[in-house]
Amino acid sequence: MKTVADIMTKELITVSKETTIRELAELFVNHRVSSLPVVDTNGKLEGIVTESDLVEQSKNVHLPTVISLFDWVIYLESEKTLEKELKKMGARTVADIYQAEIISIPPNASLSEAADMMSGHHTNSLPVVESGELVGIVARIDIIRTLLT
Repeated sequence: MKTVADIMTKELITVSKETTIRELAELFVNHRVSSLPVVDTNGKLEGIVTESDLVEQSKNVHLPTVISLFDWVIYLESEKTLEKELKKMGARTVADIYQAEIISIPPNASLSEAADMMSGHHTNSLPVVESGELVGIVARIDIIRTLLT
């Protein structure tokens, strides 16, 4: 039975939080990838950035619904959501749009575990981490390729 280690991409393209939005777009286009690990200067995984994160910066901003009661303004939605959307719209670097919450998988996990995680977290790829170190990335297309072999 194949594991994530058998199909993951080991030659990684990574970005830092300082990578510009233009450089990020060029990496997505030139390397035909849909997500990239975000690492610090020591190569430690800090998050992931996806094509969706990049595309979201172009969407229309959703203004939160508010109720005015006397002199109070009560937000029916989170102010943080508006703040996050505005930050993405004005993004200049990966730091402004990347996902810091890391959902990773170990290299010895089965392909069905990887598929379950991708499906459950609505993601197209997962960083592969062993002993706290980024060792690869596995994408849906990697799993699909195994169906052809």
